[in-house]
Amino acid sequence: MRARGSAVLRSVGQKRVTGSDEDPRVAELRTAVSRLRRELASLAFEFPDRPIAEEELAALDAIAVGGVPEIPGMRSSLLLIAGSIGSVSALAAPLRDVRNAVDLFGEPPRG
Repeated sequence: MRARGSAVLRSVGQKRVTGSDEDPRVAELRTAVSRLRRELASLAFEFPDRPIAEEELAALDAIAVGGVPEIPGMRSSLLLIAGSIGSVSALAAPLRDVRNAVDLFGEPPRG
């Protein structure tokens, strides 16, 4: 039920009333990034581009904390994360959550 209520709030651009003035989209992005970071850290194996994924997840979190997120920067980080994770199937669901959270901010303006 909570997810449905959140979707309604997001669809009309309103903020959730929780005693905090944090944009619910930012909260969702930070939650998704945190989950993907935890899942990535829990992997027992290394892969060549793991440091890139970790760095870009930190960048996404910094963008979210910094106030009004820059959509092109978030999308760039998302692409780098997806490319660096590659085909690690264990990270597919948390990566999808990050993508969905970035999508909450809408499309960047075109040229």
